[in-house]
Amino acid sequence: MAGHSHWAGIKHKKGRADKQRSKIFSKLSKEITVAAKLGDKDPDMNPRLRSAIQAARAANMPKDNIERAIDKSSGNLGLSLENIRYEGFGPEKIAVIVEALTDNKNRTASQLRTIFNKNGGNLGSSGSASHNFDQVGVIRIDKNEIKEDQILELAIEAGAEECFNNKDFHEIHCDKKSIYSVKKKLEEKIANFISTEIEWIPNNKIVVSKDNVELANSFLEDLDNNEDVQNIYTNLKLVNN
Repeated sequence: MAGHSHWAGIKHKKGRADKQRSKIFSKLSKEITVAAKLGDKDPDMNPRLRSAIQAARAANMPKDNIERAIDKSSGNLGLSLENIRYEGFGPEKIAVIVEALTDNKNRTASQLRTIFNKNGGNLGSSGSASHNFDQVGVIRIDKNEIKEDQILELAIEAGAEECFNNKDFHEIHCDKKSIYSVKKKLEEKIANFISTEIEWIPNNKIVVSKDNVELANSFLEDLDNNEDVQNIYTNLKLVNN
């Protein structure tokens, strides 16, 4: 599992199969289109668009795909797309938050409800699961961009709250309201970012035994395979015994 609670980590996982890559590109394209629709089409003037483009580049999306996604924001496509958060509980009562971009919220809700139900869970009302999480600004940077001792000092100077060193990337946490101001200061020293997002971090994690790992994985993969789903957060913790 990527990061802390972000299940699929679609913004910074590499080496996926072609069909997985196509799915990732589709989700990233949606975010680029919506970001360009809601703000300036110049990424230098639109922090959300700039972050979406940086995430697309980190996923090795071709430049043409990125440009097409921006161009779509000028037409009708993307006009009716809206961000919707769904909350519920999966196998063994793991809490799940699903963020979607959809042009038909009734269709998306119906599809997600089916996925929850068939895996022994249930889709809940707003707030039913999110009280188990905190919203945090999360910025990820490839370790090749900057050394550990340098990123820690830079993160503190930029106003971040925490800085974690993972195997392949640095992960900076900050107040969600200041994520883009922190990012702007980091950009003075760093050119490439893996992702910049407001994520849901669990307060406590639920342990699922290895006997039920397959069920939990199947449930989360079903959610990730839905074309409207952008991000998935859970308080699931996998163990080996």
